[in-house]
Amino acid sequence: MTAQAAPVIAVLGVGKLGEALVSGLLRAGQPVDRLLGAERHPERAKEIAERYGVRTPDPVEAAAEADVVLLAVKPQDMRALLGEIAGGLRPDALVVSMAAGITTAVVEAGLPEGTAVVRVMTNTPVFVDEAMSAVSPGSHASVAHLEQVEAMLRPVGKVVRVPESQQDAVTALSGSGPAYFFFLVEAMIDAGILLGLPRSVASELITQTLVGSAKMLRDSGEHPVLLREAVTSPGGTTIAAIRTMEDHGVRAAMLHAIEAARDRSRQLAEG
Repeated sequence: MTAQAAPVIAVLGVGKLGEALVSGLLRAGQPVDRLLGAERHPERAKEIAERYGVRTPDPVEAAAEADVVLLAVKPQDMRALLGEIAGGLRPDALVVSMAAGITTAVVEAGLPEGTAVVRVMTNTPVFVDEAMSAVSPGSHASVAHLEQVEAMLRPVGKVVRVPESQQDAVTALSGSGPAYFFFLVEAMIDAGILLGLPRSVASELITQTLVGSAKMLRDSGEHPVLLREAVTSPGGTTIAAIRTMEDHGVRAAMLHAIEAARDRSRQLAEG
């Protein structure tokens, strides 16, 4: 990617997700002089400018200059932001919404008629280039727009296309998914301490076990049931633990939890 050919990309909202996107785009080869990190808070803008060398104008100025506008603000701030940037947006600009629960129809309604909008749900492993992102086109987005967004996201993880009707499920499953794993890891570390292990040892044991298990699941192509059965000997320790988890409704609790996250995503869309 050359500086002449690269689009100007503006990330509006440089919180944790926005910063991860700025960092990932730079690692992917986006020229620093064609990447903007728009932030309302002066202290945060200064921090991002010093850390990455990008310009940090206000969101209205950044949106007016950009070929691609990434909306990385909180869902409750989206409608106000759209009202601010709509008047200065370029007619051919591509707008990418990263906000949970906000539909492309909502974004399109707040922008000039015909604006190309793509909805994306990603997750926090974007910080380590292992994100899972799902993209959906709005009514004016073309295949070329989707491909452009996918090209921006692939350097920081994997990307899939889904119908927008499935985005709330994606939000519940992978968008919030890292928190479920961290919650489980926290509980397992506490269990290790209960059994007499030092916290540092329990943490290392569980973290590496999680990393190794995830790689086995990804690289082997095996169904998780088969991988679990390979560890579960008749009458052994693993089956005793699994029976206890089933007795306590762990599987059912996970199903209900993810449904609750899906429902909350729908509520966010309704304002």
